[in-house]
Amino acid sequence: MIWFLRAFFAAVIATMLAVTTWASLRESILAIPPAVTGDPWFVATLFDAAFGFLTFFVWVAYKESSWLARLGWLAAILLLGNLAMATYALIQLFRVRPAAPLRDVLLKTKNA
Repeated sequence: MIWFLRAFFAAVIATMLAVTTWASLRESILAIPPAVTGDPWFVATLFDAAFGFLTFFVWVAYKESSWLARLGWLAAILLLGNLAMATYALIQLFRVRPAAPLRDVLLKTKNA
């Protein structure tokens, strides 16, 4: 399971970097037309993403023992979204051996 999750989150990072680069080269994020930004589904999608980021951050805040680390990860998650979230997950996944149970990734370590 650990190997699969490592591959999955690496794929998330690669895909998000590719699609973000592609979109950035085609059009500035500041050029989104008002017809899009005012659309109710656009607004709902932004709220959905923000609450997803905050939900993931609850796990990060549980795992991290330092307020500085918590605030740094909160900023990264809110600014970079899934790129930061996949990076955090990969860091946690590489802290355990490949045969480790998933609980070793999800729960706090004894020395934290």
